Amino acid sequence: MQVHTLGEVTSGQHRLPLLAVTLGNPSPNAPAVGFFGGVHGLERIGSEVVMAYLRSLVERLAWDETLHHLLSRLRMVFMPVVNPGGIWRGTRANPQGVDLMRNAPVEASAPVPFLVGGQRLSAALPWYRGRADAPMQPESAALCQLVSDELLSRPFSIAVDCHSGFGLIDRIWFPYAHTAKPIDHLPEMHALCEVFDRSLLHHRYVFEPQSLQYLTHGDLWDHLYQQALQQHPEHLFLPLTLEMGSWLWVKKNPRQVFSRHGIFNPLIAHRQHRVLRRHIAWLDFVARAALGNPHWLPTGPARAAQHEAALNRWYRRPRPGNTVASP
Repeated sequence: MQVHTLGEVTSGQHRLPLLAVTLGNPSPNAPAVGFFGGVHGLERIGSEVVMAYLRSLVERLAWDETLHHLLSRLRMVFMPVVNPGGIWRGTRANPQGVDLMRNAPVEASAPVPFLVGGQRLSAALPWYRGRADAPMQPESAALCQLVSDELLSRPFSIAVDCHSGFGLIDRIWFPYAHTAKPIDHLPEMHALCEVFDRSLLHHRYVFEPQSLQYLTHGDLWDHLYQQALQQHPEHLFLPLTLEMGSWLWVKKNPRQVFSRHGIFNPLIAHRQHRVLRRHIAWLDFVARAALGNPHWLPTGPARAAQHEAALNRWYRRPRPGNTVASP
């Protein structure tokens, strides 16, 4: 287990490190899984979910032989607080006013929702992407470099980025966010979804491409997935986003709507504990699926069947208010 300082950002007089933790087999041939949180400073529950899972692993190291077996064959990467300045200030954006999840050099292929899809008008407005001629923000660049070094360089890897704030139910999103076009590894993503459905029979997640909900500019995971295709076409990288449905917390406790943090985080202790318990099971499943990928990845005719099933499940059903391109 190692702690890495990827860089440093400032928020007023405070200097805040960008930290990552790695565990397990460092071999470049080992599969890898990455867990990320706190890209949006207001959504601190994402960081708390990642840190709760990391703490569980650390506590189990003293006695859990099954975990030792997993770590002997798997690389695990954690960056629980991607945007420490935003968390310190209690803002969605980083201290420069840039929304890190709109900061990548990716342009949507169709019209995006006003402001929400990313804008370059002003840092005083939400969802600011930064200047078009500016480099990526240090937090975004650090995340991308970590993913490039630890995940994309390996034959198989999965990433999970933990967010909150959309809808009444928990969703697992996969690329693309900038286009309704299916990703190249759609069969593999559908196979992972099927394994998840069969393994956790009573889960309450909706597994879907983000484009079914809305399109955005500048998505970091779209950018990294495309980078993987260009730089490591022989490897397989599956990026996922856990989008916790924070509207349910507001529905159960309407007074939260008057708190900036309450819109994105459970404020009542027992509800927060329930959220942490629920999602640790999902993160643990992802780690095991990464290690066991040879047993569920489709090949030959099975891959073609998975592709057809994925198109029928996600892309061939008309959705009101959504424009979905023909596969």
